[in-house]
Amino acid sequence: MSLQARTQSINVSVDDSLLGTLALGLLEAEGLRSGPLPHEFEAERDRVTQRLVAHYAGKQPADIPGVAETRTLFRRLDIDPTKSRPSSEALLRRVLQGKGLPKVNSTVDVCNLCSLSHQVPLGLYDREAVKGVVQVRVGHHGEGYPGIRKQRVNLEGRLLLADDEGPFGAPTSDSARTSVTVETRHILVVLFSPAEGAGHNVSAALEHLADLLTRYCSASVVAVRVIQ
Repeated sequence: MSLQARTQSINVSVDDSLLGTLALGLLEAEGLRSGPLPHEFEAERDRVTQRLVAHYAGKQPADIPGVAETRTLFRRLDIDPTKSRPSSEALLRRVLQGKGLPKVNSTVDVCNLCSLSHQVPLGLYDREAVKGVVQVRVGHHGEGYPGIRKQRVNLEGRLLLADDEGPFGAPTSDSARTSVTVETRHILVVLFSPAEGAGHNVSAALEHLADLLTRYCSASVVAVRVIQ
């Protein structure tokens, strides 16, 4: 599936302090179908998880492509990746422990597979719940939000996404306010990547994600963009 003709629809502002350090991939899709995923998805998921276990079980994070790069990005952003793990690494650790990918809903499950495959942390949001301009910046004193699992996510001094109503996303844990449910039909996905080499890596992940969403969720990709 070619994404060359797609255009951005959401307005995103990146703080100057992050330029040259962080790259972002953005994708919007609409018309998503909820419901059980087909057996073809389960087979594809199992092939990916079995390959990762065969290649990387017992290895250190620095020896796994993508993990070390994302950890380096976190350190540059003054985030300890061993205490606040990138969401992509958390998925990989779960798979290598034999637990498999979590089953949430069709859209979340498809996005988790892409994040796992490319080792790129991503945030998945209900587009209708995101209000106004999206700001990409570092959290101010006292900022945070109730996370999807109900715990409070502390964002002071950490990379975050905020809209007109405040912070709603981060590369570690997203907010309950913009979480994707079975009723969600329009999504925003944000991929977080180191700036170095991001052009190819993020574009490949976006291409893969668009294909997965189209095949398994009957989605129409309406916008895509890489910000470096």
